[in-house]
Amino acid sequence: MLQVFNTAASAQQVNDQVSAADTAAAAGEVSVHALYAGTGYGSNMIYMGTTMSQDHSFGYASVSYGFKDKLYLTATGYTINDFSPFLAFNSLGISFAHTFNSWFDISTGLSRYNVAESLRDTLFSNFTYADATLGFDWRILYSKISLGGLFAEGGQLYLQTRHSRYFETPSFAGDKAFFSFDPYVNIIFGKMVSITTASGTTTTVSPGYKPWGNSTQGSTGTYTETFGPMEVDFGIPIAFSYDFFTIEAEPGYVLPLYSETGTTGMKGFLFMVSAFFRIF
Repeated sequence: MLQVFNTAASAQQVNDQVSAADTAAAAGEVSVHALYAGTGYGSNMIYMGTTMSQDHSFGYASVSYGFKDKLYLTATGYTINDFSPFLAFNSLGISFAHTFNSWFDISTGLSRYNVAESLRDTLFSNFTYADATLGFDWRILYSKISLGGLFAEGGQLYLQTRHSRYFETPSFAGDKAFFSFDPYVNIIFGKMVSITTASGTTTTVSPGYKPWGNSTQGSTGTYTETFGPMEVDFGIPIAFSYDFFTIEAEPGYVLPLYSETGTTGMKGFLFMVSAFFRIF
């Protein structure tokens, strides 16, 4: 089962895909030590209700070390189209996962994102994200509930719930190759801001706290903060796996649950393609 979790074409998704590459590329084979390399391209990088790439396409390259298919260390570098320097930002992450039985598992992760100094006013400031996740396999659906926190100036708490249905084709090419599919719906909850103007008009926006920048800056009116649904994401990851490598394409759609006026979120179709290789 692929352990992809979070928004379509997101930064955290890159870490999750690399960490789970052996599940798709070497089903049933577990080694003490493993090393993976990955690369990919996306039309836009959506993360926690905002666009980290400012609506530009991006590319990435990563390397990941796994220990007993439970503990993973991942380093990833990102480049954004039309932005310089070439290495716009990078991330370092550590994750741990444990399966208790056929229907229940847990995982936790910690990631640090560092952006080039010349791009911090344009993209975002450095930040750390940590989360803990419960996974439930209902046979018909696989559900994840994740509680996470973004640590930076004006940090934010998030709750996510993801429901998917993973399935794969029979193996072929000497039982080394297969196709897999993992359609999902992901819902993100976070702090929302409702702005009521003097005329009585109320607009609900994503808060846009740092490190994303203050999206409500310059607005006038009465502010009310609530915790509620921010975004719904849909996606259909389609992967081809053969022996030591996996190629995956994921079309997706992002539906924000707040006004897009004055925010850095986006609405519409996304696309991401990735390739992962098991080195040993």
